Amino acid sequence: MHRAYSSAIFDGIVRSPNRSMLYPLGFSSNDLSQKDLIGVASTWSQVTPCNMHIDKLAREAALGTSEAGGKALIFNTITISDGISMGTAGMKYSLVSREVIADSIETVVCCEGMDGLVALGGCDKNMPGCLIAIARLNRPAVFVYGGTILPGCYGGQNLDIVSVFEAVGAYSGGKISQEELLAIEQHAIPGPGSCGGMYTANTMACAIEALGMSLPNSSTHPAVSIDKSEDARSAGKAVLNLIELGIRPRDILTKKAFENAITVVIALGGSTNAILHLLAIAHAAEVDLNLDDFDRIGKNVPVLADLKPSGKYSVADLSQIGGLAPLMKRLLNYGLLHGDCLTVTGKSLEQNLAHVPDYPPSQTLIRPFSDPIKKDSHLVILYGNLAPNGAVAKITGKEGKKFSGIARPFDSEEKALEKILDGTIKAGDVVVIRYEGPKGGPGMREMLAPTSAIMGKGLGKDVALITDGRFSGGTHGFVVGHVCPEAAVGGPIAVVEDGDRITIDAEKKEITLHVSPTVIQSRLSQWTAPPLHVKGVLYKFAKTVSQANLGAVTDLF
Repeated sequence: MHRAYSSAIFDGIVRSPNRSMLYPLGFSSNDLSQKDLIGVASTWSQVTPCNMHIDKLAREAALGTSEAGGKALIFNTITISDGISMGTAGMKYSLVSREVIADSIETVVCCEGMDGLVALGGCDKNMPGCLIAIARLNRPAVFVYGGTILPGCYGGQNLDIVSVFEAVGAYSGGKISQEELLAIEQHAIPGPGSCGGMYTANTMACAIEALGMSLPNSSTHPAVSIDKSEDARSAGKAVLNLIELGIRPRDILTKKAFENAITVVIALGGSTNAILHLLAIAHAAEVDLNLDDFDRIGKNVPVLADLKPSGKYSVADLSQIGGLAPLMKRLLNYGLLHGDCLTVTGKSLEQNLAHVPDYPPSQTLIRPFSDPIKKDSHLVILYGNLAPNGAVAKITGKEGKKFSGIARPFDSEEKALEKILDGTIKAGDVVVIRYEGPKGGPGMREMLAPTSAIMGKGLGKDVALITDGRFSGGTHGFVVGHVCPEAAVGGPIAVVEDGDRITIDAEKKEITLHVSPTVIQSRLSQWTAPPLHVKGVLYKFAKTVSQANLGAVTDLF
């Protein structure tokens, strides 16, 4: 399997011009004729703290490849910052960037004849983007997570990006001063790394480790740690071992591996975005995964981690007590993981975990199976006349398990946020935000600003929010997203009217619009799709993207 792709680019007299382009980049004749060519896909950028350090990690990965006898080429792809664009029209590009990243990595690796790949990601969308590309390419590959940020601090309290969003709601509700809001803003983000709770980036890092596509216990190492640099260098070496063993990503990305990832995401209390992204990665790997798999697995897996946003600890705290591996070992011993799944070490999951010590007995972050935070999944798949093709709720149990209230529909995130902040939304309301789906946004924005405003105003248990858009991993409260079909394609959410009653029942796993089928059909018969006023990449995305229940992918086949 050595030089399986690069030989076609570099071997033979006729490839002399091709080879000549590599000498200025530091290649020797021996490199070109003997060594595997490894691409190092870096998502470095000054756009976001999540990725500001990844150039250094990419160089470590390249060094590891060289030490193992390969030859590395570092190339870049894009990243965007959800935290910076959140609540603005710029957020429409967030999910789009996942597809751009996947497409660009695929393009470079195929064009340049790379034999293997190390991909490094930090912020939410570049991680699944990297995995989608890896699954499509099916060339030996390892993923490296850029790492979690350390907590910020103000007034003796640990802070993160969600603290700032919720402080906006607290300020608008008269609970804190403008000076306090500014102080929280200035102290929340202390340096490199991804948002520090079990938000989307950390959720996906742990899911990718559970899939077997990153090195053991690498998903919880802080961005600024020596461990993180070692993760990158080790990954550069590991990809050469995969080539030697003839192991490709689809040997690892099996249905059982995705079941392991779902189990770990649930045990950690992870982000709803994991559902969207795991569906998309599975699609790229040609693995049959659907919403009902999350429901099936969720019935038997408890939430064990007391992590933000619903809990009190950060992922940096999890790293200090031993990281993800001890939890995975507990889940394996409890019969909830498939230990025979292959991983990027070339060994099985069970072999990787064999000598992992348990957590310290005094820690309270990871709860015992006898005393879980929730006995089954917090990620609840709902169906009903409002979501015939499914919706995703994040119900930790702290919000309650049932909510019935009066619909307050809005045709954009901005309109809803305005009415939340000015006090129009009251206890007992169900905020409905539509035309924010994959096609309708387009781009399926995250509703972190409205949900944080609700929490900041102290209405987390008294107001529900449903949307055909998404939620940030930092969202908590009584929320339902990914409503399918979305409003832009004529889903029932498009015809919810002010004053309608809606019930969300997490126990029955139903979401119900209390309007007769005849009335719903009559409303839909008078409904017309709004015009699509976008160009460029948003237009291409809107025209090709699937519905959220299929992963919001742009290469549906």
